[in-house]
Amino acid sequence: MRIIRSFLLAFSLYSRIPVPQLAWREEDMRYTLLFFPCVGAVIGALAVGWYALCDRVYGTEGVTYAAIGCAIPLIVTGGFHADGFLDTVDALHSYGDREKKLAILKDPHVGAFAVIFAGLCGLIWLGAYAQVRSLTQSCLLGVGYVLSRTLSAIGVVTLRPARKDGLLVAFAGSAHRTVVLAGLFAELLVCAAALLLLSPSAGGLVCAGAFAVFFGYRRMSRRAFGGISGDTAGWFVTVCESVTVVLCAVAGAWG
Repeated sequence: MRIIRSFLLAFSLYSRIPVPQLAWREEDMRYTLLFFPCVGAVIGALAVGWYALCDRVYGTEGVTYAAIGCAIPLIVTGGFHADGFLDTVDALHSYGDREKKLAILKDPHVGAFAVIFAGLCGLIWLGAYAQVRSLTQSCLLGVGYVLSRTLSAIGVVTLRPARKDGLLVAFAGSAHRTVVLAGLFAELLVCAAALLLLSPSAGGLVCAGAFAVFFGYRRMSRRAFGGISGDTAGWFVTVCESVTVVLCAVAGAWG
């Protein structure tokens, strides 16, 4: 029963998928991070389904295919990670000290750099997604949605937090560290194996890109904020998936 409650809690927090709303109890939060990648699996399944539908009905060359494909993660998550990405971009481009940057992360207002980078990221996604025109590319991207969340959850458990309070600290502190890490690393291996089975070259490229973003995220968070937060975790998921869709487009160009 506790596992089921953790599963439902993960979907109620990290997605807009309708699930029964539960009270947040510490015992139910122990395994929630294990199910965070399941939200990525839903997004991936929808993305592959959207590709299959377009490929069968009218092709994948139109703008509608790319635009809706880009919108699927935002629709499923309600922009949960995009919000963290925007806050983090604003903080990084304030060029202030650590305390100022942490204050900006908590500020609900949107700054100029957030708007600029939201537009830039959207253009990159749209252009790259338009080149995802094969089932293999679509599946690689689908697995990438799971991989980004798996790495993000590993970061929550293993990386130093920037603050002593907040939602991220609550989940990290409540997690059954041994079980959760073992499960997340198992999920990580499954993602890597799936990518390599789909395409050794392109799958390896996607894996390498995701790990490069993760280690860059770790370094950036330490230098700029003294650790990670919920907002920087959202930044990581957004950047990791942006890199993944670009690499999937590159894989298509390779043939």
